[in-house]
Amino acid sequence: MELSVYQVDAFSKSVFGGNPAAVCPLEAWLTDATLQSIAAENNLAETAFFVRNGHHFDLRWFTPLCEVDLCGHATLASGHVLFNELHEPGDLIRFETKSGELTVTREGDLLTLDFPSRPPAAIRPDPGLIAAMGGQPVEILAARDYLIRYASEADVKALSPDMEALTQIDRFAFIATAPGDDCDFVSRFFAPAKGVPEDPVTGSAHCTLTPYWAEKLGKTKLKARQISARGGDLICTLLGDRVQISGYATLFLKGQIFLSPGNNHGHTS
Repeated sequence: MELSVYQVDAFSKSVFGGNPAAVCPLEAWLTDATLQSIAAENNLAETAFFVRNGHHFDLRWFTPLCEVDLCGHATLASGHVLFNELHEPGDLIRFETKSGELTVTREGDLLTLDFPSRPPAAIRPDPGLIAAMGGQPVEILAARDYLIRYASEADVKALSPDMEALTQIDRFAFIATAPGDDCDFVSRFFAPAKGVPEDPVTGSAHCTLTPYWAEKLGKTKLKARQISARGGDLICTLLGDRVQISGYATLFLKGQIFLSPGNNHGHTS
């Protein structure tokens, strides 16, 4: 059995930037074990799988270690593949996911995700968090992920977290953020327990960053930059309980995955 696979650099206008995601269109769902094995073999932060279901697509995302409930860059990458490689008509794609309905719209080459807002709230942080992250946080909040705010972009750039210590803290991931020097805010994202020590550009983190910084800065449209080694730029708009996240995507490669007979069937719910 052969499957098509695409690798897309999301949140970048050119290859070697943004966040690479694998995208695998499927005719029907394979077993969870097979999906997870493909994601582990791809060894990217995320592999997205989708199956057409009437007028929309069912979409799932896997890190090398587990399935996740929300992923921005692989959703952007999936939209890019559908529009540009599979020639899906129109300018709107609807995905059904573990986080409800998500859409990708296009305006020229710019793609926009419509995601749920996940504002952070006050929390009593794990006693080992500050030592594991490093630096001197100004504020610590949490939604799905910890949001750790620092005083400056330089503080966030300088972080070198203890990844092993972070795996011992019971949160999905860790967002470090600060005001940007030439944008509204910057961030970095760490999820070592999920097989992603540092993610280059993280759409789902901006579901938490956008409402946070919109309140702090008193505006609903924000320019964001994730300052990982690869880096990426995002335009974020808060619309009530939704967040729109806009960016570009670039195809890096396309090819075929070859599955042995024992790995080519099954059903997932």
